[in-house]
Amino acid sequence: MPNNLSIRSYSTKPTSHSHSFNQLVLPLKGVIQISVGDFNGKVAPGECVVVKSDEVHLFTANTEARFVVADMQVLPENILSSERVVFSINSSLVSYLAFIEKQLEHQVNIALERAMFNTFCLLLIEQPLLPTIDYRIGAAISFIENNLADKLQINRLAKIAFLSETQFKKLFKEQTGYSVMKYVTMLRMEKAQALLTHTDYRLQLIGEKVGYSELSMFSRKFSQYCGISPTKFKK
Repeated sequence: MPNNLSIRSYSTKPTSHSHSFNQLVLPLKGVIQISVGDFNGKVAPGECVVVKSDEVHLFTANTEARFVVADMQVLPENILSSERVVFSINSSLVSYLAFIEKQLEHQVNIALERAMFNTFCLLLIEQPLLPTIDYRIGAAISFIENNLADKLQINRLAKIAFLSETQFKKLFKEQTGYSVMKYVTMLRMEKAQALLTHTDYRLQLIGEKVGYSELSMFSRKFSQYCGISPTKFKK
């Protein structure tokens, strides 16, 4: 049924099929082999595959693999207008998938399931359709997202990606469209804006949570990035 979220696994015996609604498949555990449109390859956790209505497709996966499947009558415009079949999803959506899995396995609650679907759609609308990320860059991005309060230096991130600093900087820019430090600054400023909006934390603490031990440095960086001081933003 369209406009529905479910948790599924796929048989190792592939069967080609199609349906009259759109479908998004987002792995939670394990890798799925997919053939849809011009794409024939693997999709892993942290990625999403788009199957548009009436499109013939084929899935295979190990029996232990698990996926969130979203059956959708209408796709968000950013996905509908894109030619990308598989794209990387951001950390917010990854975290929300874990919540969906827990809730759907916990109880049947139609009202909550509708709310979850609506929230899922809102997250999709905000989702940049990034190309699938090289696993080495993906490991570095995951580390950045989970450690914004730390000193995130190029040499440290390059070691996490098992690349030389030169290779890391080049591949990171190719994969994300940003230099490493511009990407770090963007995530820090997004988190700072969220903390300023949704918490009553002191500016000093917010600065520390996004990697600036000195309030003056945080204020200067925030003002440069947002065009307004954190004090005025908070008001």
